Amino acid sequence: MPPRVIAITGGSAGIGRATALRLARDGASIALCARRADKLEAVAAEIVKAGGQALPVVADVTSEADMSAFVAKTVERFGRLDVMMCNAGFGIYGAIDEITPDQMKKLMDINYFGTYYATRAALPIFRRQQRGHIIIVSSIAGKRGVPYMGAYSATKFAQIGMAECLRAEVYGSDIHVSVLCPVSTPTEFTEVMTRETGGPVTGALGPRQSAEEVAEAVARAIEHPIPEIYPYRKSRALVILNALAPGLTDKIVQRFGRKPVRRATLSGSRSDRG
Repeated sequence: MPPRVIAITGGSAGIGRATALRLARDGASIALCARRADKLEAVAAEIVKAGGQALPVVADVTSEADMSAFVAKTVERFGRLDVMMCNAGFGIYGAIDEITPDQMKKLMDINYFGTYYATRAALPIFRRQQRGHIIIVSSIAGKRGVPYMGAYSATKFAQIGMAECLRAEVYGSDIHVSVLCPVSTPTEFTEVMTRETGGPVTGALGPRQSAEEVAEAVARAIEHPIPEIYPYRKSRALVILNALAPGLTDKIVQRFGRKPVRRATLSGSRSDRG
């Protein structure tokens, strides 16, 4: 099989960047989009150095037109599209009654609608090719919510709900849908969360994995598609426990919640979309 063509939203940093570089080592052709042209160009150079081909595209995931253009440019450059990785996203910490409606809408626009627009743009290509793979970067918080992450978790649950429905719709075809559920991953994510929350939050508790470990899990899932990807494999136990004993799980997850140091307010700055 020739090297794969992979599109990654939010590809200029964090999990998106780590995955792009990991797949470049296999000779993949990577189209990556984000809003920051300088960051995109830097990652594109790293991709080429690692052995892949790169197509950096400045785009905003909250724009349906931008996502359609991103897919069109990818197919024009590389002739096809094998994988769409919907990675762009951010979070805000705070109790449900402290998150403002503007903050909630912003989270939905980027985390959910950004995923929806990218998926919707890729699907016609996959249907025409009769094959393809959509990878949606959700979170373990999209399988089980923890305190002070309700708004973020809501968008991640929404991603998973869409993915499950789509997976059933394409069942029996060579179009695959995978949901990625990492635990806390040290990236720019924390810095952006602090800014968007409007003040500092307590540090992440519980297990972590690196962006490189997540990227390795993605690479394995591309080779052998699976419905759900848990880079930190023990986190699957939390999902199982929640299904069997949600009340007990409520008590257990108290230790994992990050609490804002002060009331969350909308910062007014744009969030990180790569």
